[in-house]
Amino acid sequence: MTDSENVIWLQEAGRKDVGRVGGKNSSLGEMLNTLGTKGIRVPAGFATTSDAYWKFIKANSLEDSIREAIGHFVDGSISLSDTGRSVREMILKAQWPEDVAKDIVGHYQQLSKNAGRENLDVAVRSSATAEDLPDASFAGQQETYLNVSGDVELLAACKRCFASLFTDRAISYRQVKGFDHMQVALSIGVQQMIRSDKGGSGVMFSIDTETGFDKVVVINAAWGLGENVVQGAVDPDEFVVFKPLLSDTSLAPIVEKMMGAKSIKMVYSAGSEKTKNVPTSRKERALFVLSDDEILTLARWAVIIEEHYGCPMDMEWAKDGEDGDLFIVQARPETVQARRDQSTFKTYQITKKGPTLTKGLSIGGSVINGPVCLIESPQDIDKFVDGSILVTGTTDPDWVPIMKRAAGIITDHGGRTSHAAIVSRELGVPAVVGTGDATHVLHSEQDVTLSCAEGDEGFVYEGYAEFEEKTESLNDIPPTATRVMLNLANPSSAFRWWQIPSDGVGLARMEFVINNQIQVHPMALIEFDKVRDEEARAKIEELTGDYDDMTEYFVDKLARGLARIAATVYPKPVIVRMSDFKTNEYAGLLGGAGFEPDEENPMIGFRGASRYYSDAYRAGFALECQAIARLRNLMGFDNVIMMIPFCRSMSEADKVLDVMAENGLRRGEQGLQVYVMCEIPANVVLAKEFASRFDGFSIGSNDLTQLTLGIDRDSDKLSDLFDEQNDAVKWMIENVIREAHEAGAKVGLCGQAPSDHPEFAQFLVEQGIDSISVTPDSFIAVKQQIAKAEGTSKADAA
Repeated sequence: MTDSENVIWLQEAGRKDVGRVGGKNSSLGEMLNTLGTKGIRVPAGFATTSDAYWKFIKANSLEDSIREAIGHFVDGSISLSDTGRSVREMILKAQWPEDVAKDIVGHYQQLSKNAGRENLDVAVRSSATAEDLPDASFAGQQETYLNVSGDVELLAACKRCFASLFTDRAISYRQVKGFDHMQVALSIGVQQMIRSDKGGSGVMFSIDTETGFDKVVVINAAWGLGENVVQGAVDPDEFVVFKPLLSDTSLAPIVEKMMGAKSIKMVYSAGSEKTKNVPTSRKERALFVLSDDEILTLARWAVIIEEHYGCPMDMEWAKDGEDGDLFIVQARPETVQARRDQSTFKTYQITKKGPTLTKGLSIGGSVINGPVCLIESPQDIDKFVDGSILVTGTTDPDWVPIMKRAAGIITDHGGRTSHAAIVSRELGVPAVVGTGDATHVLHSEQDVTLSCAEGDEGFVYEGYAEFEEKTESLNDIPPTATRVMLNLANPSSAFRWWQIPSDGVGLARMEFVINNQIQVHPMALIEFDKVRDEEARAKIEELTGDYDDMTEYFVDKLARGLARIAATVYPKPVIVRMSDFKTNEYAGLLGGAGFEPDEENPMIGFRGASRYYSDAYRAGFALECQAIARLRNLMGFDNVIMMIPFCRSMSEADKVLDVMAENGLRRGEQGLQVYVMCEIPANVVLAKEFASRFDGFSIGSNDLTQLTLGIDRDSDKLSDLFDEQNDAVKWMIENVIREAHEAGAKVGLCGQAPSDHPEFAQFLVEQGIDSISVTPDSFIAVKQQIAKAEGTSKADAA
């Protein structure tokens, strides 16, 4: 069957044909034409043209009737719902022009013949001729029909696609965007169905959808057909892959793997509906939809597609359950982050808040207060109170009119690529999706705070929280010879700071990842039989249920958590401080109480380096080392530098380095650098000796001040004596910088003092410190102070 003015094969279409076959179909044709040789699979199919649409409209004399109906809506004499219903009825009652129907059926029969199947099951998708443009996303505005089989079913589905150009949501969207309703045509894409009902499917972005971080691919995946992921009816798996390392096939830079509930899946149905949702099995809920190799394959495809189109992309994929093959079934430009101003960013600091009511995935990055308006059914949309926070189970395009009027959105179900998430981003409305229980724990007229400013996890707090909002500009940040780095501890919020032009991460606290993402004492995983607390045992078993080996839970979670931090600034250095809990803090981890001594003064007790070679924790430190080795060698983040805290002597240094070597981490091999914290007077007194064992020092000004002045830094009564600028402390800093530099080692400082005290910044610059590491919200202020101090020093030298 050859092409005609009514129907063309997808492979005959390309990017230039948006006006002829719509954005969706032209993109599919473009990929079939140009990317198949690069390994990307796209299902075969054909598309009706805009000519066929206009021929259908004119053959049935519908143009004037449609214009009249739309005109009545615009002037307010007819409601949106009545307008949409009347236009759709006109189209559904209309007859196919004979030549158009013949061309559609002919191409379908040829497609079936090519596939070696009679009455091939196909997907029938709408593709508006103005959709997927860089400044407008028509995604979800028209309908898709799956598992369509036979000539009669196909023609009926195609007519419903034409009618879907006038759904209430599509009319409303075009009106808001300023598109002339009679200048937008509709093309229909007909593709061979991929049997993802027996496999899995999902959505993929070549950019982080929340922060605009352009170095990652984000993949959502669920069992069955993909409509559930798009609609937000299922809580999918989520995978995040770091793009710059994908070119090395020996690496697996998957920086996050989060298992979703995946409680239902969409499969074929023998009834008139053609598809249906069924519960997933317990086995399916406990497994990831994609293997690591499949995750990496999709991520590499995303990179290829993005490079071809020259912009971040929003893609849909499917996995055939019969042969295991992966396919790309849609690709369109990402339209939210592409329009965002990357020269500024906002930060929110919550200073006072109520109890947490529920939590889910954060969408948007801001904080808002407001009353709840709980709407469980689209039939109750008219009850929505403008300016309130919409709470519902899930959303689809029919909800868009009230989503536009909401201050925030909270849903029970959905992932980052669900309808609620996509529309919330486009509208600039913060949302917390996939809470699981929002409609059960929240009620209308309840005052709450919706917080999306604390990382990937979004929170709903009782009452109105107090918070501070600040807008930072990245323009005109002065250059400095002194490196200014970031203190990052929370992996879930790390991507938020990718825009900051830092010189790397000067302090990544491993214990934060352990405490917040792992929660379990490593020795409790190694020697689980010694954990006596039944409640702790149950919780540990729940957390590690997806792992055959409990210790793998620790290594995997730690490696991936640190990978998100390392990815944010790659290839700039990231200094990871190995765990530095005090014994009372370790004891607070799940199962930890039985493995920790009761100390009078944990601050100067069994902490830091002394633990790493001790029989009491050596096996736990081995797990930390395994995570670092995986992070550097398997995932590819060779920008990671290890740092040893609270190392008291040369003997301790040697013992720790030996234990590291036993676990495959030998200083100097594969570029591995090892730093030491300078927080004990002994580190200063013996600086040259320490420099012979380590590549650099990081001054911990709090502990160094505490131990130099003999002051408990947590004592309220002595707080006025605690001074990082005390002459004795400054003597320590001056000497360790000089001694380290003479020995060829680098020196940095972690702390807020350079931000709070310009004279301290001046002092550090004068001593020639190599780097200063600060929290992201103080980066710009410190950078300005350092630039000013460097300018003063140059003037003095002149």
